[in-house]
Parts: sequence; structure tokens; C-alpha cells
Amino acid sequence: MTYHPYYITGEDRASRWLVTCDHATNTVPSFVGGGTLGLSAVDMCRHIAFDPGAAGVSVALAEALGAACITSNFSRLVIDPNRGEDDPTLVMKLYDGTIIPANRHLDEAELNLRLNRCYRPYHSALAALAARRSDTIIVSVHSFTRQLRSQPPRPWHVGVLYAADTRLTDPFITRLKAENDICVGANEPYSGHLPGDAIARHAIAHQRPNALIELRNDLIERPEDQLDWAGRLAPMLEEAAEAAGI
Repeated sequence: MTYHPYYITGEDRASRWLVTCDHATNTVPSFVGGGTLGLSAVDMCRHIAFDPGAAGVSVALAEALGAACITSNFSRLVIDPNRGEDDPTLVMKLYDGTIIPANRHLDEAELNLRLNRCYRPYHSALAALAARRSDTIIVSVHSFTRQLRSQPPRPWHVGVLYAADTRLTDPFITRLKAENDICVGANEPYSGHLPGDAIARHAIAHQRPNALIELRNDLIERPEDQLDWAGRLAPMLEEAAEAAGI
């Protein structure tokens, strides 16, 4: 079976919105360690390997916005598409207390294999989708775990990350906070963006409005929960774009 490092749904949709999901799956391609990173099945189902629930939300959100959606098809532990190529965490050797055996002694040849077979094709496809229109808005969907090991529980239901460009995120956060049943984190559970990450590369560098949405993964475990959140978020994003005049 031919390996595909990404999937695109709704490629023929005309909307200015573009939905991305950098950490959609826990797939380990057969050319990486024979299809294993040396972790247990339990670890590969944890947040360290991918963003549980994010792919389902992304596809449903894109449909609600009439937009295209691109989802990665390799574990973030194979190589992280939400990191710059020069980022020291591009390939993680230790994550949330778990050592990644296949990454402990990663050499340049193996790194280049993963870059050329996974990382670069995903970014090339994302760049092509974003460039189809001059007024593209990028929404990146992620999920986060309720509690890291040895850390306190995280209270937020939704986090919105932003850096220099807050045209979309400011009104979007305001709109989210108007919902009485949603605990919203501004730049939570993480702060802003990293230099060279996917939003920096495809949105900020091109002055495209953007938002990175983090959903707590226990809230989007079931397909029906993913559809519900997508249905709630889509009109809020459209209202935020209108309020921002973008």
C-alpha cells in the first residue's frame, strides 16, 4: 500500500478558510523502524503520539466552514510538523516522562528520511492550499491532555494561541468567553507560537489571519463530541472574522 504523509478533504471547496491538523494521527510509516518507535500501544494512544480527537474536529469544522482541510498522517513522535526544521524538539527523544526508543540515537540520514518522506511533503501541500487565494484564513486545530504527569489539572476547555497577529484571535476569544459553559484560555495551555512552527511559516510569514485552537482531548473523545464542537466553533470563527473586518 502506498504511504501518504497527509490527506486533504474538501479540496474543491471555495471558502477562504483553510483548516489544518498537524498532529492528526499516531501513524508510524513502515520505513520508520519497521512501523514502530519501540513504544507500547498504550503510549502510542496517548497525547504524546498525536492529538486525540483533533482530526475529527478539523474535518467537521472544515465542512461547516465550506473549507479545505489538511491532516497529517504521521505521529508527532516520528517528526513534528508543528516545529521548524532547526527546532531541537523536531524529533522528541523524551516526552511527558516517556523515552522514545527509536529516536534516542537518531542520525542525520534517518532525520532526512523523515523530513523528505513526511514533514516536507505535508508542508508543501499546506503551502499550496494556502496560496490558492490571496485572502486565506488559517485555523489550526490541536488538542491537549487534561493533565501532564506530575502537573496540576488544566481547567480550560478551549485554548486559543496567538503571537503577533491577533486580528482573528482577539474577537474569537471574546466570542468564546461569551459562552457560559466554556472555560477559555488565552495562550493557554501554551504560550503563543514558536519561531518556524506551522502557523509562523504559513500564516504569519504571509500576513494571513490565523488562529490556533487547542481543545481539551477528554472533551472530544467521541465522534459526536467532535461534531458538536465543530458546529459550535464554526459560526464563532465567522463572527470573529466579520468583527475583525478581515
